[in-house]
Amino acid sequence: MNPLAQLIIYTTVITGTLITMLSSHWFLAWAGLEMNMLAFIPTLIKKTNARSTEAATKYFLAQSTASMILMMAIISNNLLSGHWTTTTNYTNQFPPLAMTIALTMKLGMAPFHFWVPEVTQGTPLTSGLLLLTWQKLAPISIMYQIHPSINTHILLILSTLSIAVGSWGGLNQTQLRKILGYSSITHTGWMMMTLTYNPTITTLYLITYITLTTTMFLTLNLNSSTTTLTLSNTWNKSAHLMPLMTSTLLSLGGLPPLTGFLPKWVTIQELTMNNNFIIPTIMITMTLLNLYFYMRLIYTTSLTLLPTSNNTKMTWQFENTKPTLFIPALITISTLLLPISPLILSIP
Repeated sequence: MNPLAQLIIYTTVITGTLITMLSSHWFLAWAGLEMNMLAFIPTLIKKTNARSTEAATKYFLAQSTASMILMMAIISNNLLSGHWTTTTNYTNQFPPLAMTIALTMKLGMAPFHFWVPEVTQGTPLTSGLLLLTWQKLAPISIMYQIHPSINTHILLILSTLSIAVGSWGGLNQTQLRKILGYSSITHTGWMMMTLTYNPTITTLYLITYITLTTTMFLTLNLNSSTTTLTLSNTWNKSAHLMPLMTSTLLSLGGLPPLTGFLPKWVTIQELTMNNNFIIPTIMITMTLLNLYFYMRLIYTTSLTLLPTSNNTKMTWQFENTKPTLFIPALITISTLLLPISPLILSIP
């Protein structure tokens, strides 16, 4: 991609997200979402092939449908209330319900999740990273603003369904980007679970998820690993990454005493404080499925070797030229932050 065009595209993506996050006017928030979506599509087809074109088309259709539903909700709210502010007390239940559906579709929550694994699979690793991290900021910021008006029962149902679908969907996958796509569906369900109870926990979960997913994508990009088969050669290409990738996967699965356990722990605590006991039980059970396919990746990465030690099976040890500036810091944050959880939880 032309460097100047790339600069303009990424600037527009960032600007669109910031406009949506900082706006209290519905039209500006919607315009920021559209800027972000239209600028992000070229990043999906940096490597022009049939898969990337298909992924960009699916992404455009899903996001434009969600934008149409959101605009219908905004216009309905304007007709009913007479103003465009996002932080309003809705007298009618239709606008917040339609907004919730549109924003969950943009986030890729079940039952509107079908585009997430396919789009993630059809794009390069760097574009997949932006899709599963940065592209969640704008819709979640809108849901954060309207959370007092969101129907709690509907959001709990959608979140539980997302956790179940993401956990079951990743079980039989061999493509790493699809696995991370289904993982994103599951983690988005965990994020949204406490939005109407305590939005601060949603923010904490979002920050932790973005950190863990960024670490995972950067380590995969370092070796250009896209399948479990190529992941099994990590011990030969860069042996030092094996324990680091293993700890990151376990943290992504929420295993204590790693960082990923903190937001899950706080989420379950908040739900039980609000007299929800059945839903956390379902969430914990479904998370065991997530942990299973993470453990399968760990087994492939570090507990298997090639059938023989024949030299023809060995990869030539070339020096890696890809940047690794942020990986050490991200891996440290992704695994060792649980001891400071009392400090994080004391922040109002």
